[in-house]
Amino acid sequence: MSPEPVRFGSDVMVDLLAGQGIRYVALNPGASFRGLHDSLVNRAGAPEMITVPHEKLAVNIAHGYAKASGEPMAAILHDTVGLLHGALGIFTAYVDRAPVIVLGGAGPMDTARRRPWIDWIHTSNIQGNAVRGFTKWDDQPASVEAMPMALARARAIALTEPAGPVYVALDADLQEEPFARAVPAVDWARVGPGAPPGPEPSALADAADLLVGAERPVLVAGFAGRDPRAFTWIPELAEFVGAAVVDTNDRLNLATTHPLNLTGLPVVDEADVVVLLDCKDVSRVFLTTDPPAREARSRLADGCRVVDIGFGERQTSAWVADTGPLVEMDLRIAADTSVALPLLIDLVRERVAAERRGRAKARAERREQLGARHRALRTTWVANAHERAADRPVAPPQLAAAIWPAIRDHDWVLTAGTANDLALRLWDFDRPYRHAGRSQGTATQIGISLGVALAHRDAGRLVVDIQPDGDLMFDPGALWVATASRIPMLAVMFNNRAYYNDWEHQIRMAKQRGSDLSRAHIGVSIDHPPPDFATIARGFGWWAEGPIEDPAAITDAVRRAAAVVLSEGRPALVDVVTAHR
Repeated sequence: MSPEPVRFGSDVMVDLLAGQGIRYVALNPGASFRGLHDSLVNRAGAPEMITVPHEKLAVNIAHGYAKASGEPMAAILHDTVGLLHGALGIFTAYVDRAPVIVLGGAGPMDTARRRPWIDWIHTSNIQGNAVRGFTKWDDQPASVEAMPMALARARAIALTEPAGPVYVALDADLQEEPFARAVPAVDWARVGPGAPPGPEPSALADAADLLVGAERPVLVAGFAGRDPRAFTWIPELAEFVGAAVVDTNDRLNLATTHPLNLTGLPVVDEADVVVLLDCKDVSRVFLTTDPPAREARSRLADGCRVVDIGFGERQTSAWVADTGPLVEMDLRIAADTSVALPLLIDLVRERVAAERRGRAKARAERREQLGARHRALRTTWVANAHERAADRPVAPPQLAAAIWPAIRDHDWVLTAGTANDLALRLWDFDRPYRHAGRSQGTATQIGISLGVALAHRDAGRLVVDIQPDGDLMFDPGALWVATASRIPMLAVMFNNRAYYNDWEHQIRMAKQRGSDLSRAHIGVSIDHPPPDFATIARGFGWWAEGPIEDPAAITDAVRRAAAVVLSEGRPALVDVVTAHR
C-alpha cells in the first residue's frame, strides 16, 4: 500500500517531530500555528498535545521533562508575542542546560499573504533575535523543503553537550500550503548529536596524580549527574582517594546518605585539592560574600590546587554572565564528565594499587573521619527538625520531615524545589532519578514540576512537588494542566505566605540603613487575604486538603493525597501553612 500523501506543509512538520521521537508538544493555541495545530490533532502518530494557559509554562514543562528524561520535548509559541511570553522559560532552560525544542509560528513572511493588522503587528523580521542571547541556535526556514534540515539540526544542537534550548520559527503560510512534493528523508540515527568529547590523556593523568597525592581531596559535582551513571561513578572515585563530595544539586550526583557526601559542611575550605565535575558556576562553592559591602572572598586555603573537568568556556554566553566570575585553576580539562569520569577512575585505581601500605591506611582513616562527620551532620539535621516538631506555624524542617514517612515506601521522585535543601537533608535520595536538580526560582517551579511528572507518568512513580506559594501565584493555571493532561502529581504547599527570599533582603536593608524592621514585610507578604490553595486546586479538578496548621496532621494528609495520586492517577494537593524559616 502506498504511504498516505502529505497534504500540507504542517503535516511535514508534524512527521518530522514524530520521526525524531518527540512524544509531547506543549502549547497555548495561537493563530500563527493554526495549520500546525490542525496537523497535531489529525495527523496519525503525532505527538501528544499538552495545552497550557501561558507560553512560559509550555517551555517550563518541556524544561522539566528534558531534565527528568534526558530527551527533548517541544514547546510551540505564538508569533512574536507568544515568544516574548515564553522568553523567561527559554532563559531558564538555557541557564539550566535543558535541551528544549522551541517552535514558533511566524509571519506569513510574504507580506502579500498577510491578513490585515493582526498578521502585521505579530510578525518580526527575524524572530530569533528576541531570544538569540539565550538559545544555542535558531532558524527560520523559508520553504517546506528546508524543514527537515532545520528540525534535524535543532535536535542535534539542543542535545549536544552542553545542552540547551533552540528555536525554530515556522512560517504560517508554509504550514497551510497544500504540499504534495517530496521532501528530503531524515535518517535520525545519522543526524543526531555527536559523541561527547573526551579529555586530553596527559591532562587527565595529571588530575589523577593530584587526586591520589592529596591529603584532603574534595570533589564538587555540578551537572555531572545528568548522566545517571555518574551517581555510581562519583562515589566510587571518592572512595578510592578518600575525598569528601559536595553536591551543588544542579543535578543529583550521589546518594544523600552516602558517608562521603559532605554537602553542607565547609570541606572546600579545608581542601588541598578540589576537582570540579561539570560545574558551570563555581562561585557558589569557592566564594563567600559580605552582603553589606557586596564583596566576594575566596574560601580556598592557600596552596589548594584546583582541577576543572567540564565544558569550561564552551558554555560561556556573550549575553548573560551565568557562569559566574573567572576563577583561577591549576588544570582545566575540557571534556564531558560522562567520558572523563570512568577514565579518571581507571587511572586513580592504578595509582592507588601501586601505593605503599601506609597511604592506604591513612586514606581509610580519612574515609572513616568523613563518614563520622556525615553521620553527625545528618543527626543534627534530624534533631533540629525534631526540636521544632510542634512549632506553629509549621517549621520548614518539620514540613520536610513530616512528608518523608508518607512517601518513603513508594517509588518516589522529588521535582524541583527541596524546601530550601531540607528534603535533601532529611530524605534518602538513593536513586539517580529521585531528583532532577534544584529549583530555578520563582515563576518556574510548578511548570518544571509538571514536566518532571510527565516524564515519570508511564513509570507509575509517586512524583512529589514541595511547592512554594509565591511560585504558584505566578502560574495557578498550571494546576488545570495536570488535570486536563492526566499528569498525576502530589503537591505539598510550602506556604509561608510571603515572597520570603525578598523579605530577607528587605530585613537586611532595614538593618543596614536603620529602617523600621516592622515594615520590612510590605510588598513581599502574601496575605490579607491569604490564598486558599486547596480551594483553588479543587476548582481545577485536583483532590485537595488544607490549609493545615497542625504539624501533627501533615503526614496523614500526605498519605491520603498519595493514595489518591497512585490509585486514581489524578493530581492531589496538601496546603501546609509554614513559618518563614
